Amino acid sequence: MTLYIPPGRPISDVVRMLRQEYSVTENIKLKRTRDKVQTAIAMAIDRLIKIPKVPKNGLVLFIGVHDETNDTIDLVFSPPEPVKVFFYRTDKWFHTEFLDEMVEARDAYGLIIIERDEATIGLLKGNRVYVLDEIEGYVPSKHSRGGWSQRRYDRIIEELTKDFYKRVGEKANAEFLPLLENGQLKGIIVGGPGFSKIDFLKGDYLDYRLKKLVLPKTIDVSDQGEPGLRQMVMKAEDMIKEHSFIKLRKAIEEFTYHLAKDDGLAIYGEDEVKEAIKLGAVKFVIITEDHPEAEEIVREAEKRSAEIFIIDSEVPEYDWIKNTFGGIVAVLRYRIY
Repeated sequence: MTLYIPPGRPISDVVRMLRQEYSVTENIKLKRTRDKVQTAIAMAIDRLIKIPKVPKNGLVLFIGVHDETNDTIDLVFSPPEPVKVFFYRTDKWFHTEFLDEMVEARDAYGLIIIERDEATIGLLKGNRVYVLDEIEGYVPSKHSRGGWSQRRYDRIIEELTKDFYKRVGEKANAEFLPLLENGQLKGIIVGGPGFSKIDFLKGDYLDYRLKKLVLPKTIDVSDQGEPGLRQMVMKAEDMIKEHSFIKLRKAIEEFTYHLAKDDGLAIYGEDEVKEAIKLGAVKFVIITEDHPEAEEIVREAEKRSAEIFIIDSEVPEYDWIKNTFGGIVAVLRYRIY
């Protein structure tokens, strides 16, 4: 039995639902199966009635009975990220797909875009890019004065630039060190439009522990803010190609490419995608988390080794996929129509 309980859901409501499910199991004809399902539900009820309140990140229960040994499995925990959906299923296996993004989110990357007087600090986590802070300073441009005044002015500019880099480093340290200490930070990507990114890394502005995590190649990027962060992450794809953000971006690009080419490999709509899954023809599925048939489609796609991308409203293409294609699209391994 797999049970996901989101934060805020009353324990009493869940226990009531499980007791109703227990009654329904009386209709299971095979006694061996009926006994195992009832045992799992009874164990879940026993565990839940001892918990006064669902924790802030929700609860996950994996409870079952081994087919051959009859040994019981009883796992109840609060995950590292909030549970987004209420999910209940009795099956031959535990459904861990809703934990996948949480596990991936522990492979977070710090992001820094820096110029002489402007910087964006962000985070790549799961399928999202977050802006943590945008920092501005004042460093005047060089002028055409000569002699002593020019040298003095250059020194002032240099000091103002160093002061700005120091501010950026302090902010980055404050944001990234807690993630490093929690084992979540996998690396740091640094980019910008000119030589500022190189000068920043040459100085002692980042904590030495964070400097060790800076990826070897800096990224040329012209924008600041979220657009700049997204641009930088995509340009760094060769260094982080296994991250879920990159995989999702590539999947959306591939679907868009085949859709524009009209080559029959891009399909959409619930019935069309479900039929293609049954035929084993689907390479990957992109589905919105609130799609009514999400659970069934994910389960069937997994059985046939199709890759699955579940997106929420924070993904920029969410509204496009939901409103234009009914919340589900796919790319085929080969044409079937």
